[in-house]
Amino acid sequence: METAAHGILNRDEMESRRLQAAQDLQNGLTQSEVARKFGVSRTTASRWGRTLHGSGVEALRKRRAPGRPCRLSQPQLGRLAEVYQAGPRSAGFDSDRWTTIRFAVAIEARFGVHYDPDHVGRIINRLGLRQRVRGRAKRLYAPPYAPLPAVVNPELASAASV
Repeated sequence: METAAHGILNRDEMESRRLQAAQDLQNGLTQSEVARKFGVSRTTASRWGRTLHGSGVEALRKRRAPGRPCRLSQPQLGRLAEVYQAGPRSAGFDSDRWTTIRFAVAIEARFGVHYDPDHVGRIINRLGLRQRVRGRAKRLYAPPYAPLPAVVNPELASAASV
């Protein structure tokens, strides 16, 4: 079973894993053995076993995802990643730094879909385009302090030494 980047499984892979675990549980493996085999917690293996014994294998199949479906298709999300990587200047902005507001404007201009900037941040993170930064991003880009000049005004310097 192949996994997506960063060990995240898609819905089909999760269903396949649950069904394989159910088969192993029916064949006599313990919940601890199933947990180790599939890299899940014992609580998850226990939940699968309880569902299997209480409602059967069909209850372990995937169901529709809750929540509103994504308004961008998978190919559009791929092109969205290309837009992000090309940078804000290629999208018509006068800066080299994406903000969620700029990216929301770029999405609407390119695909005709309006997203709230807060949600755009979630999309960026879900696509793995940006890591979350702790603290203020400004601190990362600004030098800590500008060096002080040796002598600001020679007349003041000579008067101070008197």
